Amino acid sequence: MTETNVSAVDEFTLMNMAQAVRRAGVLCAGLDLDVFDTMAAGPADPETIAAQLGAPLRGIRVLLRALAAIRLLQTDGERFWLSPGADRVLVRSSPGYFGDLLRLAVSRYEWEAMGRLSEAVRQGGTVLDTNAETPGYGFWEDLARNPTPHTPPVADLLAETLAPWATGRERLDILDVACGHGLYGYTVAQRYPQARVRSVDWANVLEYSRGHAERLGVLDRVELTPGDMFEVPLDGPYDLSLITNVLHHFSPEKAGEMLSRLAQVTRPGGRIGIVAITADGRDPASDPVPHLFAALMLGLTHEGESHPLETYQDILADAGFGELRLHQLPGVPLRLLLAERI
Repeated sequence: MTETNVSAVDEFTLMNMAQAVRRAGVLCAGLDLDVFDTMAAGPADPETIAAQLGAPLRGIRVLLRALAAIRLLQTDGERFWLSPGADRVLVRSSPGYFGDLLRLAVSRYEWEAMGRLSEAVRQGGTVLDTNAETPGYGFWEDLARNPTPHTPPVADLLAETLAPWATGRERLDILDVACGHGLYGYTVAQRYPQARVRSVDWANVLEYSRGHAERLGVLDRVELTPGDMFEVPLDGPYDLSLITNVLHHFSPEKAGEMLSRLAQVTRPGGRIGIVAITADGRDPASDPVPHLFAALMLGLTHEGESHPLETYQDILADAGFGELRLHQLPGVPLRLLLAERI
């Protein structure tokens, strides 16, 4: 059925979509080669920039013009300089530097997965030999080092939402599996001095978790445990179990298996916190992030996708948890799901 308020698909719309890969590639090259840092001092010609970067003039000239084409640089035809605002977000020495997160968003891991998406569709899952389920996967180091901008506000939301239950408790034992950067558990620990956190993840990831715990001043209340969350002994019991940004890497059955493990080590009356990108029944065009993320999961995992809230409610109930409570912030795709251990 044709909707009168939907723009028709035409050749120009499709070409704009297709050229996004070029824009992203040019942006990444500018970041990788420190072009923006080099130009922070002011306007310069290609010869000067090439000499400073130690790169051939031809390559620098092409890149500078391409960066100007996507409006990250400006030019008078001879010299180039940063566009307004670029010094704030693209120069590494700026407090608002955004480059590491941009590089993460268009990392080689996503390039590889999306570049072979048609094969993944035919296969019904990833065709990559090294993927999101591979032990020690390098992407998790990058994500642990550079949490997305959505992480701190959702971590604050978690700590605030738990307040009526957590405030005044003599002790708050927290298990955070597949903790990554660890900011969810560490933010709760920072808010509640009686909290102790056990962080579980691959050893290469925990190096960065430690750094965040130290930065937030809670390292003395953190235990770092390397290993596979499906296999490492979880011990316990815990008052709060956290599993964030990972269940969408698995089928509902595999995710349910993990939730059952957590139920076994969570005290009755305790809580489980899940952070995930979830799909709902709306038109995908009105909420595209979960559906594009599901395509990425298809390319990076064997059975992962953006699960609906109903799926989370079902697998939580099967594992021994009560009614799911949804908490979210406007404009933030990460959803916080909380439930009580029955």
